[in-house]
Amino acid sequence: MTEQNYYYLTSIINGKLINHLLPTDQVTLIGREASCQIILDPTACKEVSRRHVEIRPLTSPAPNGIPQWQACDLGSANGTYINGQRLQGCQTLQSGDRLILGNNCAEFLFKRKEITKQQQKATIPPGKSSNQKENNQPKHKAITLPVKSSNPIPNNQVDESLHLSHIFPIISKKQNLWQKGYLIPGIFTIFIVIGLLFSGGSPVIFNALLATYLAGLGYYFIYRIAGKRKPWWLLIGSALLTMIILRSFLFYLFVFVFREVLPGNIEQGTTNLRSLFVSMFFGAGMMEELIKAIPVFAALWFGLKLKSPWREKIGVFEPLDGILLGAAAAVGFTLLETLGQYVPGTVQEVGSQYGAGAGELLGLQLLIPRIIGSVAGHMAYSGYFGYFIGLSMLKPSKRWLILIIGYLTSSTLHAFWNVSLSIHPLAAALAGILAYSFLLAAILKARKLSPTRSQNFATQYHPPGTASIK
Repeated sequence: MTEQNYYYLTSIINGKLINHLLPTDQVTLIGREASCQIILDPTACKEVSRRHVEIRPLTSPAPNGIPQWQACDLGSANGTYINGQRLQGCQTLQSGDRLILGNNCAEFLFKRKEITKQQQKATIPPGKSSNQKENNQPKHKAITLPVKSSNPIPNNQVDESLHLSHIFPIISKKQNLWQKGYLIPGIFTIFIVIGLLFSGGSPVIFNALLATYLAGLGYYFIYRIAGKRKPWWLLIGSALLTMIILRSFLFYLFVFVFREVLPGNIEQGTTNLRSLFVSMFFGAGMMEELIKAIPVFAALWFGLKLKSPWREKIGVFEPLDGILLGAAAAVGFTLLETLGQYVPGTVQEVGSQYGAGAGELLGLQLLIPRIIGSVAGHMAYSGYFGYFIGLSMLKPSKRWLILIIGYLTSSTLHAFWNVSLSIHPLAAALAGILAYSFLLAAILKARKLSPTRSQNFATQYHPPGTASIK
């Protein structure tokens, strides 16, 4: 009985092993398309691209004469992973390498094994049904080896070696710790906690730290959903620039235009909802959304003047860029408005009547919902307007129409929230849900339109045991 070395990919589906022989004279294409040599079920493997990955034989064998293959990702949306690491371009395969495609739909092992001729048995590749039409593309012969256990990883494939990094995980890949272990948010939390504990009994410092932390959490939530990487110093700079504008003479110029020239003079205590909405639309919605859009337009302008890679890092070239910078500007606006106006006003008013302690307590009770609610408030309005700013860069022929629609829509959402507070708590809840829904819809659409979708960490599959894309 003759034995021969065979190189193959072993697919693991529902605990069953199916081995696909790899010829040394042709490429093996894996995907959902019928022309692939290994066809995956289109209905069960929606996260796998039609032409997902190729297994290419190398023309020159290894020094020991053993043939070699390399895996090449074909620009798949959800990636190919080799041993848990995303494949970038091509990589030479080693015996025992584990490949995962898309949303864990298909998993393959690259192996070499001595197999007798009697063990060769043709089987249908996964995803190919008997009623599928044959095409002229050669399909791989597959051989099925007996599976003695329901364990998807046979015992002879388990690596029992023990390394120092197994005993001390902290010394293993530090890049994974920073990018996949959420180390930065954890460090930020620790510093805030220490600051709160040692705030020295100062309500001002305590409130500032707490507000910064809550606003940061809210923004980080939006950042993770958006999935577009943007430098944190740029996002913080967007928030700081908004604060500077609010403290400069420009703010008073905005007040004059929108509340004196335009009908935006906010009337306190009015019962006429129509008049209240008009004043809120001009005096709060249009004025404040334009202020918060200034950092976005500034980044857009600077990006056009710069060269790569700074051009892409700073600029606004797609809706996701505008959303992230607009929401960051809203963080600065919310912090300054809450800590510089609403909380001090409440502390002073209540404290003068019921004592300083009561004033500080009421100020804290106002701070928490205002900051947390900014995700469905200022961040939602500004992020939504930012979507249209980025969209105008993708569709320059309709730029002004897009910008006008975005500006008016975000201002309307803003005014609706302000008016709803004077109607009923349920009306305020409806306004918040509406604004938040608009923002989420904009983010999802922006991810779909994104020219850099393949690098978006929110749309890519994360293999088991990983937290984010490398």
